[in-house]
Amino acid sequence: MTSNDAGLSVPDWPTSFGSWYKIPKLVGGVKFEHTHRMIAQGAGLLTIVLAVWTWRVEKRRWLRILSLAALGTVIAQGILGGLTVWFYLPPKVSSAHAALAQTFFCITVAMAMFTGKRWVEEQPRVEFDQRRPTLFTTLTLLSIFVLYVQLILGAMFRHHGLSWYPHVVHAVVVSFVLAWTAVRALSVYSQIEAVRRPAILMLSLVIAQLCLGFTAFLTRVAWGRDAVQPELPMVISTVAHVAVGALLLATTVILAIQVWRHVPVAFEERLPQAHQDPTAA
Repeated sequence: MTSNDAGLSVPDWPTSFGSWYKIPKLVGGVKFEHTHRMIAQGAGLLTIVLAVWTWRVEKRRWLRILSLAALGTVIAQGILGGLTVWFYLPPKVSSAHAALAQTFFCITVAMAMFTGKRWVEEQPRVEFDQRRPTLFTTLTLLSIFVLYVQLILGAMFRHHGLSWYPHVVHAVVVSFVLAWTAVRALSVYSQIEAVRRPAILMLSLVIAQLCLGFTAFLTRVAWGRDAVQPELPMVISTVAHVAVGALLLATTVILAIQVWRHVPVAFEERLPQAHQDPTAA
């Protein structure tokens, strides 16, 4: 919708042209805006079903709480979407709307993994890191953090609240941190499939995202700066860049969860200093 400059094509919320149920004539930007709202409503209904079902059948209390987090996130997302209409696309609200959408996506991806057969039935292989026990965990969490900052910078740029420069410069930081994380995973923990697979995917997505980012920059900033309306190459490159960014963030979250499960810190690191040496006074 944003890539097509279709925001405010439907000027009211929560109704569409004053109606709760009538489908407006889907022409111009209205077809993008109204379709966006219909998909959002479908996602909200599915999340309600997910939360109710989880509380009825799931015994893991933390997973039931996570389902409520998903529900709360999608409700907040809907409210932010309405505020963007009421206040005529303010950059801060629109950027928060974009960032929260990917937070919701990561929660649902994590829930899909937690409820999968492999997670429930598989006996996890544990590999203690005796050399630098906290480095890998720190790297995975840092990867999520720098990616989320990049997401916010990109959203601010897309919604005209910031120039392109911070997003492009921070991409260098993101690439370095994620490459470091993936290389360490593949060089030290390649024998653990649950760690190796998301690490390979993350590294592949980083490369793809850099290529898509360069393409989006060319079509949007370099060549399309004076375009009267978004052209097809501009829309495709931008949408692909955003989509791969969401997949990259979700993959990094999955990697961090798998590291927490399969690569705990060394036993000596978890013991108080006084208990590490039985002969200590």
